[in-house]
Amino acid sequence: MCWGVHSTDQYDLGMEYTGYAEPGGYDRVVFRGDVAGREFIAFWLAGGKVLAGMNVNVWDVTDPIRELVRSGRPVDAERLADPAVPLGEL
Repeated sequence: MCWGVHSTDQYDLGMEYTGYAEPGGYDRVVFRGDVAGREFIAFWLAGGKVLAGMNVNVWDVTDPIRELVRSGRPVDAERLADPAVPLGEL
């Protein structure tokens, strides 16, 4: 298992991946933000718990994503997808 924060820049995209979602080890992906505009966060969930998150051209969210992953708490997927809900409140 490779757990941590990994970042990369690919042309005009900056991405940071936090946590670890094993292929086939998650049951849902939740998107928050503007996927078409390439500014979003993707979350991989299993049983309502966040396994990993990847922010794409969205900055200063690594710490709250890390907290969601480490907490192991179930989250409301609708609230997780809503950019109006601060990540720290989940």
